[in-house]
Amino acid sequence: MPKGYHDRVAFADLSTGRIWYESYGEAFWRRYLGGRALAAYLLLKHVPPGADPLGPENALVFAPGVLTGAPISGSGRNTVAAKSPLTGGYGDAEGGGFFGAELKNAGLDALVVLGRAEGPVYLHVEDGEVRLHPAPHLWGKDPLEVEALIKEVHGPTTRVAQIGLGGENRVLTANVIHDLAHFAGRGGLGAVMGAKGLKAVSARAKPATRPAYHDPALLKTLARRMVEERMERAAGLVTMGTVGTVKPFNLRGVLPSHNFLDGHLEGAEALDGTSLDALGIRIGRDTCYACAIRCKQVVRIEGTGRYDVRPEYGGPEYEGLGALGSTCGVTDPYAVTKANTLCNQYGLDVIGVGVAIASAMEAVEKGYLDDEGLDLRFGNGEALIAAIERLARREGRLGELLAQGAKRLAEAIGHPELAMHVKGQEVPMHDPRYKRALGVGYAVSPTGADHNHNLHDTAYAKEGRALKELRFYGEDFAPLPVEDLSEAKVRMLWTKTRERGFVNSLVLCDFVPWTPEEWQEAVYAATGWRLSPEEMLLVGERTLQLTRLFNLREGLGPEEDRLPERFFQPFRKGNPEARLEREAFQEALKAYRRLAGWEEGVDRGRLSALGLEEFQDALAH
Repeated sequence: MPKGYHDRVAFADLSTGRIWYESYGEAFWRRYLGGRALAAYLLLKHVPPGADPLGPENALVFAPGVLTGAPISGSGRNTVAAKSPLTGGYGDAEGGGFFGAELKNAGLDALVVLGRAEGPVYLHVEDGEVRLHPAPHLWGKDPLEVEALIKEVHGPTTRVAQIGLGGENRVLTANVIHDLAHFAGRGGLGAVMGAKGLKAVSARAKPATRPAYHDPALLKTLARRMVEERMERAAGLVTMGTVGTVKPFNLRGVLPSHNFLDGHLEGAEALDGTSLDALGIRIGRDTCYACAIRCKQVVRIEGTGRYDVRPEYGGPEYEGLGALGSTCGVTDPYAVTKANTLCNQYGLDVIGVGVAIASAMEAVEKGYLDDEGLDLRFGNGEALIAAIERLARREGRLGELLAQGAKRLAEAIGHPELAMHVKGQEVPMHDPRYKRALGVGYAVSPTGADHNHNLHDTAYAKEGRALKELRFYGEDFAPLPVEDLSEAKVRMLWTKTRERGFVNSLVLCDFVPWTPEEWQEAVYAATGWRLSPEEMLLVGERTLQLTRLFNLREGLGPEEDRLPERFFQPFRKGNPEARLEREAFQEALKAYRRLAGWEEGVDRGRLSALGLEEFQDALAH
């Protein structure tokens, strides 16, 4: 058995109740590592072409990585993946917290859920075994109560991943909740879980089921190093997290506002972390398994009635403040915090929900949509909260439309131009008119618009840590202006997206500032494998090629590598220099496809070089 692994993947068919286990051997694990690469492999193997994302033939994968559960900062994450009901293609998201580490340390390298249960169920993992339990008593209950009831049965150290009301109602932006306050947010994976009748997956680790590591002393050294250097490396994340980003983006005139029509919003500074602190809304920070950074927000609001929120469901990060706040034109921090907490409690992706509601707000203001008496207009915090309630319950025509996401809502009312999405997934809070290579990354992303497996142009505009680390892979990259979209910038993007695929297969958190050399050290400490920079990028490229294959097989062709028309127009109000030229974007897109071998489908020679020969005929079905 390879060090750092159990060589044990569990399969649970909810239609039949059958549970079985498979082993793959050391060569397999070195090729895929875990996380995204493993999930993409398993989905291609176990989801038939043309499967209904909400049907029993879809597979739902929980995939820790080789470093998930290792005692170092950033190792609390795991991948959740399925055919996405939002995009119809490959879908995955990472959840932090403690569940992923517990699942790995309970004896599994992955869990694959197949079929559909006749009634609500949950799965429990302990001693390397999976058990199926009936869950009608959990269906319809809030996550806080569900977690307490599961812990009553399996013990207080049990960790839980579950769906909320959104997943039960198959809302297409529903997420998977980890430990109440952490979320595998994108792609509608909570809807897949709900469609299978799976309310939760719980795990309980014991010392005997933790994987053996090659060099535990080196892992301890790495852990101590991050504790001692966390302020030097990541002071902003340690002290503020991501919520300190709102004000700087607004000052630059690139804060997504009014459904991306504007880049500046008057009063948006009220949503920044310093404002949340001054108002007493932000009461602390939380962390994930073994992590010294502690970047997660904890909020509480008491005594306001409608806006009161409990701290157990976490707090807003930048993406939530932008999507539910500025993108909807809402600057009331109490209303935005309440909206964010409702999304967390109901198990809804804050980006997807916020951008869908912003699309509806614009549609209402232009007379294209009946808001059913909500006064659903930009800036109305009360209407924002009411819309989330209707969305989660799919109440009325408005609630049903919102539950389908921005793309389907806009198409249903005959105005697809109002939906800010790529491949059906709503655009995050980083505008491609400002970060232009990131816009190309949105277009080619296998999951639809996503900022986490992407290049942020601002990090590479001057000498610094980001450029130094990218040079680790062998190319002497030079600083390039934020607005640059040359072939040199595209080469940066190609290297960065492969690197992100590698890190998402480890699985490690983006916010813990490990260097590539330290990733190498950590993998060696866990497994004894000394991965070269080339081998690291090969793992990452496997994620890109496998997910591209999956999408092509499901009908998402190159024509879906595009951005909404709005991003080729200047802001109404915002930074006048933030412009994305259509011709430059198209040339950059062509350059990326050449580098990836995607000029015509997926290059068979590239698949062979990556050891993916078994998938060369995947498009023949």
